[in-house]
Amino acid sequence: MTGLLVGAVFGAVFVVVNAQSPLNTVTVNLLRVAACLAAASVMALWFATARKERSAADPQRNMFSRGYLIIVAAEAILLFGGLRVLAAWERPVETNVAWVAFVVGVHFIALAPLWKDWSIAVPGVVLTLLGVAGLVLASTAAVTWVPLISGVLSGLVLLAGAVTFGWRTVAARTA
Repeated sequence: MTGLLVGAVFGAVFVVVNAQSPLNTVTVNLLRVAACLAAASVMALWFATARKERSAADPQRNMFSRGYLIIVAAEAILLFGGLRVLAAWERPVETNVAWVAFVVGVHFIALAPLWKDWSIAVPGVVLTLLGVAGLVLASTAAVTWVPLISGVLSGLVLLAGAVTFGWRTVAARTA
């Protein structure tokens, strides 16, 4: 559940930061409120599950192994190095969110075999594709739509996955 909580928080941040013009104010506010409520629901599920997990004697697998640390280090290098390259190339600032979505998506794809959890590859592929779409759009007159495509939609994918798998996890443990 901790991974779902992290995904939900980052999903909400993606939406809150990137929900902006050309969307109208009502849509922006609805998206932001929905994202925060979705993240809060995952947080509530996390607390409910964490309490039960502490009392259970089930051994927990270590998700934060050496392989995980290598992937996260590579992600940080790609993320911040890529942002510097985009700035050096004088790309529009909207390109940054597309790069972030791309790198985060690749990070999920890389973690799937390490964690032996192919369900995280699905949002990884979607985020990667949304990042690529934003990188392509950033070179067109539609650059103002990049935060929506690569930011808001990526956030909604993360939130939908976190809420869905969070509910499934809780339901499976109570069944």
